[in-house]
Amino acid sequence: MQRWRGVESAPSGWGRCVVTIGVFDGVHRGHQKTIGRTVERARAAGVPAVVLTFDPHPLEVLRPGSHPPMLTGPRLKAELLEGLGVDVMCVLPFTQPFSTLTPDEFVHEVLVERLHTSAVVVGENFRYGHKGAGDVAALAAAGRRFGFTVEGAPLQGSDETTWSSTYVRSCVDAGDIGGAADALGRDHRIDGVIVRGDQRGRQIGYPTANLEPMPWSAVPADGIYAGRLVRTNGERRPAAISIGTNPTFAGRERRVEAYVVDAEPGLDLYGEHVGITFAARLRETLRFATVEPLVEQMGRDVERTRAVLAGHPNG
Repeated sequence: MQRWRGVESAPSGWGRCVVTIGVFDGVHRGHQKTIGRTVERARAAGVPAVVLTFDPHPLEVLRPGSHPPMLTGPRLKAELLEGLGVDVMCVLPFTQPFSTLTPDEFVHEVLVERLHTSAVVVGENFRYGHKGAGDVAALAAAGRRFGFTVEGAPLQGSDETTWSSTYVRSCVDAGDIGGAADALGRDHRIDGVIVRGDQRGRQIGYPTANLEPMPWSAVPADGIYAGRLVRTNGERRPAAISIGTNPTFAGRERRVEAYVVDAEPGLDLYGEHVGITFAARLRETLRFATVEPLVEQMGRDVERTRAVLAGHPNG
């Protein structure tokens, strides 16, 4: 899959393509339907399938300080899109001048002049242009003028809810890992770098990898989780994960720490970029009066982690 920064990165001689447009944070099951339809139409036409997405999140530009928690960082989003058969991921820098483009200007400058779009597939609630003035009907009218077709894909969901990035974020924030996974079609994951912590875990027999998440990451609610630590080489290690402030040690800084189950002695992850996936929430964070009952509970958490992951796919 090609990765472009801005439509100016389109190679000379670029021909026609089928495009879908959106932030696609989480690439949840609703997104997957829309993107899958884009790929299907592109294959039928013998042209590339292009995903137009944005960086930073538009809300951060339109209302500074309102950036929502992010479900997928750039690297994971690219991996997911490639897995869906996308040929090009084009990241449009969302700037203040860009936000003032009228719907007609966006269509002409991005879809027509640069991408030579033959078809566009978007969600039926899609909005574009300054203050979201354009909708699917307006896009279809522009398509009739400029020679591309438009398909509004229906929203997707279960009997109880419509899948959306906002819904998934609410599940993650509440620690409802199962609800998030149902909408995502996989386990929720956060990415970051392993940094040095207080090394208390090493002293009590449970050395943990202290994750510094990427900015704006959607970190689950405080608690103990079963999941996996995913390394850049694709290796996936079972892990018992703690999120919270370590109340037994009067901690104040909220941390994400993963104990790699059955790790070989001397496993060194410092400085490594990793992902942590969440398969199940085991319990809430507890404060223990002494270290001994904490260690006993950690032993039980590790055994529960083994049991959960034994019957859980590599989400």
